[in-house]
Amino acid sequence: MTATKHGEKVLVLTAQDAAFVRQALVAASGIFAQAEAAGGPGLKALRDAALDVPGQGRPLAQVHYDICLAVDYLDFPMPARDTR
Repeated sequence: MTATKHGEKVLVLTAQDAAFVRQALVAASGIFAQAEAAGGPGLKALRDAALDVPGQGRPLAQVHYDICLAVDYLDFPMPARDTR
């Protein structure tokens, strides 16, 4: 469901949908953490892949930070506001 307020789109997720997205983000974060701990060619491959994304390549640390921030957004959502 989406609503518009002052030109912003608001997306409402069910608790089940939010839990699914959170689970995927936490799994991705765990992969990055394991790669950092192990180092070696796996970490280099992840770093290279993050930089090689067409049009949006960024350092792996920035991607990992954004994933963690997205989990925080799901864990601590902004209160719902009346869009009327």
